[in-house]
Amino acid sequence: MKPANNVTEFILSGLTQDQELQQVCFVLFLLFYLVIVLGNLLIIVTIICSECLNCPMYFFLSFLSFIDISYSSVTAPKLIADFLVKRKTISFIGCITQLFMVHFFGGTEIFILTVMAYDRYIAICNPLLYTTIMNKHVCSWMVVASWAGGFVHSMVQTLLTVQLPFCGPNEINHYFCDVHPLLKLACTDTFIVGIMVVANSGMISLTSFVVLVVSYVVILASLRSHSSEGRLKALSTCASHITVVILNFGPCIFIYLRPSTTFPEDKMIAVFYTIITPMLNPLIYTLRNEEVKNAMRKLWSRKVTLG
Repeated sequence: MKPANNVTEFILSGLTQDQELQQVCFVLFLLFYLVIVLGNLLIIVTIICSECLNCPMYFFLSFLSFIDISYSSVTAPKLIADFLVKRKTISFIGCITQLFMVHFFGGTEIFILTVMAYDRYIAICNPLLYTTIMNKHVCSWMVVASWAGGFVHSMVQTLLTVQLPFCGPNEINHYFCDVHPLLKLACTDTFIVGIMVVANSGMISLTSFVVLVVSYVVILASLRSHSSEGRLKALSTCASHITVVILNFGPCIFIYLRPSTTFPEDKMIAVFYTIITPMLNPLIYTLRNEEVKNAMRKLWSRKVTLG
């Protein structure tokens, strides 16, 4: 007989139980979240308002920034609010919704990064065909496909989890609802579901990472035939992309490409890919990209002139 699902809410353990440390974390993570929102919004506004940033790379970058804001907004506000309360609870529906949104935006980001690598491959390896291949219609469909891929991935994760019975205990050893901590609480054998989670999340992360690594190796190998100026510009752009790829995929592969088990380090690694990486992305793309920095300067000088 299948156990009854009598859990209506979950209790989150949060990042720490130390009251003084929670107060410090509240200020720190609030600052992090503001940097994420403002930094990524600045990139989106700069790309929209700058005529010189109308190529596909920046079109994809604007969507990446939007996803970073959305992705961190699924977990960060709840985490920050929970630093101020002793009992950190989330309803069953709220937990499943959070699970869906985390994997929806996380999966979409993985596909967008893969699309951005393809864009750089065409731009550097087939420059004469670049405008023909990467036209507006194709770029729009690539973005739609990325969102659709994220949705399908997330629906699979959510359906695998929501059909499990939860009859207690109801304390999640995490600061947000994710698959592995929830599988640990299910009142049934989750071995098969765990394997399916690895096949879904883990293999998507690993396969995309391998494709990205191969594409960037091909790109770097092709730079030998370019001029020194073109080589430096391409290297600067690719270095930003490669840095973001490593920051995104490293933690994801560690968390999801393994059986349904949890480790004490999982929470800190999750902080890295849900908060730290979205915060660093704007810095990585602006500090190493002269075009974006120049566009920001022009936008700022235009604002000062109008003011």
